[in-house]
Amino acid sequence: MKKTLSLALALTMALSLAACGNSGGSSSSAPNSSGSSSQADASSSAAGSSSTPEVVDDVTTVTEKGTLVVGITNFEPMDYQDENGEWIGFDADMAKQFAEYLGVDVEFSEINWDYKVMELNAGNIDVVWNGMTILPEVTSTMDVSNPYCLNAQVLVVPVDKAADFEDLTSLEGLTVAVESGSAGEAAATALGASTVAVAKQADTLLEVSAGTSDAAVIDLLMAGAMIGEGTSYEGLTYVLNLNELQKQESEEYGVGFRQGSNLVDEFNTFWAEKVADGTVLEVATTYGLQESVILE
Repeated sequence: MKKTLSLALALTMALSLAACGNSGGSSSSAPNSSGSSSQADASSSAAGSSSTPEVVDDVTTVTEKGTLVVGITNFEPMDYQDENGEWIGFDADMAKQFAEYLGVDVEFSEINWDYKVMELNAGNIDVVWNGMTILPEVTSTMDVSNPYCLNAQVLVVPVDKAADFEDLTSLEGLTVAVESGSAGEAAATALGASTVAVAKQADTLLEVSAGTSDAAVIDLLMAGAMIGEGTSYEGLTYVLNLNELQKQESEEYGVGFRQGSNLVDEFNTFWAEKVADGTVLEVATTYGLQESVILE
């Protein structure tokens, strides 16, 4: 009887302890639940912060190193070299003034246009300033200034064949030289051309002159400066505005910066001041761009 009572008592105590243990487990799981909630909140917070671009202090970086490195290609009348090898052009001249505004020197770095974003993100250059058309693929990979110039894509052909191209409604059946990764390449492809991609817009003119391509697609601003009477390409002319052919508005040029860069606001402030004091129009007139530059 005592043994039975003792067993019953022991069983009762065991059950009681087990109940306490379960209660403790539930209690201890509460902090875990709270911890999970905190982690969820942190993840949510991190996700929220990732959607807001982190500010990149390029202004300090540039001023501390004392040099603004400008990524360019040989693209007259925006960036090209004079007889002494100095970089001149509308973009080059204004880049020199922007560097002065920042209190630093300017350095021009000739880049492969296909790798402009890579060069920018690697820190090899501070800006891309080379008559860059503002396209979705540009704004998705870098921050861009307010537009400063208008442009269009045009078809360049030999003068003696110009009449054959004037009434075209597409570029199907044509071999067209384009700068790789450019707005001209996009336009030529959209209109059905078989494209030959080269490293620089200027190289497309060599292709047409040599007869290895039927035509080239380049920026209207370059065509005005580099082909026709008094240029190295007197035997070439342009016949079609491809923006009009596609029923598109004029393109706009912008200056590219690293995503989140505080140089963007610095540039926009600088540019507004130079528009207001007449500098932009004066430099644009030097290169025949007074009708294309945006002065608003």
